[in-house]
Amino acid sequence: MFDNWEGLEHACMQCRTCSLCNTRHHVVFGVGNRNAEVLFIGEGPGENEDLQGEPFVGRGGQLLDKMLNAIDLDRNRNIYIANIVKCRPPQNRDPFQEEQEACIPWLRNQVSLMKPKIIVCLGRIAGMRLIKPDLKITKEHGVFFDRNGIVMMATLHPAALLRNPGQKPGAFDDFLKLRDKIEEICDHTY
Repeated sequence: MFDNWEGLEHACMQCRTCSLCNTRHHVVFGVGNRNAEVLFIGEGPGENEDLQGEPFVGRGGQLLDKMLNAIDLDRNRNIYIANIVKCRPPQNRDPFQEEQEACIPWLRNQVSLMKPKIIVCLGRIAGMRLIKPDLKITKEHGVFFDRNGIVMMATLHPAALLRNPGQKPGAFDDFLKLRDKIEEICDHTY
């Protein structure tokens, strides 16, 4: 466990713990304000993220940024965004359990350094991994859970919203609930 961001990021960038390292272009460590009270976590990098080394930069990331902006959040100002796995699974498949196990210590260390008050899981994989294994994303998105003193919520993944635009209103409601929760429990996000 690293006690500073620089050491953690440097070590993570050198990681060769699982086979995802063999096909990556970049380790996608995370982006944002490292002192943020709100942490967004996706499942893993896609093709654009792998090429640019930053999470959520493709079409899904553009949608995420619009939803964040609508509730006065910004990846460069008052939140942090990371993933369960830091390297792209081939063909954007779901990360295998052993890949998640190999990579989760990096995320745990990020959470430990950051000490967020709220974690938002972007999509089914992150929600099942971090909130509860039997999470039903279509039924339980927007529901708050307490996990070890951190308020957690899952919402629909931005890429899923691009495939199913009819789900956007429900996801936007999640963001409105998130804004209210931030106003309730956070000190310096807004």
